[in-house]
Amino acid sequence: MAQFSLDQLATYKLVIARGSFTAAAEVLGISQPAVSLQIRQLEQVLQTRLIERTGRSLRPTAAGKTFLAHCAEIENAVSAAVQSVAQHQQEISGSVTLGTGATTCIHLLPPVLQQLREDFPLLTVGVRTGNTTDIVRAVEENRIDIGLVTLPVNGRNLDISPLFHEDFVTISASRSPALPDATPAVLQALPLIVFESGSSTRQLIDGWLTAAVTPVMELGSIEAIKRMVRAGLGYSLVPEVAVQADEDKRGLRVQALQPPLQRTLALVMRQDKVVNRGMKAVLNSLKQAGKTPAGEIDA
Repeated sequence: MAQFSLDQLATYKLVIARGSFTAAAEVLGISQPAVSLQIRQLEQVLQTRLIERTGRSLRPTAAGKTFLAHCAEIENAVSAAVQSVAQHQQEISGSVTLGTGATTCIHLLPPVLQQLREDFPLLTVGVRTGNTTDIVRAVEENRIDIGLVTLPVNGRNLDISPLFHEDFVTISASRSPALPDATPAVLQALPLIVFESGSSTRQLIDGWLTAAVTPVMELGSIEAIKRMVRAGLGYSLVPEVAVQADEDKRGLRVQALQPPLQRTLALVMRQDKVVNRGMKAVLNSLKQAGKTPAGEIDA
């Protein structure tokens, strides 16, 4: 099988177009003997003469004309191959692992992940849930690429980017009496069903209540909390996103807190993390998602 280079092919085309080895050499920025060598090597590979001299000019032989006709096809094929490879290079693929809390996973991530799958079918996004401390530790240990956690965050060598605020509301069973005011003083006297101790969300709630309380239940699942409240077993404070949809607040009464309580969610990554195209796609999607009444935080 004949083996020749694309440089030899381009040089041959240029020699024919310019009508001389010297003119082709000037265009290529190489010596005339170097041009002659490439043509000689090409003829040796093809085992035929491609160029013939007629006085001071040159022209392609019959074989040379045939080869010249195929040069365009060869170049088109090479160009098509390069474009095909470039398309694959532009496709976003690989895998990204995202860590977040259960509430965010249930109520924010599904539409984000669905859109990512539609837009980037070759990209795999894995999800791990846990409290802020666990997620941050996993980010530090490079077991998770991106953390979406509740501030404040303590960690080493982390890039922390506040993303958006979430308002909290109080929920009770729809058949229970409405609270006159959902204030710390009122809620402190009620049976409370709250997030488990040690979580960032629980710390925020304890701080808002301003006084130590003994909850009747401490649960790690937002859905478990809502189910217990629906059963009339107590009251709770939850992120508003957890009861925004009609199906999520069915059987529940939702009331605003006075004064308001918010938590700030932030993106957390290692400072030395190489952000590839897949991670950029996930980060951009998260930045566009989860807008709450308080709104997104300006970068």
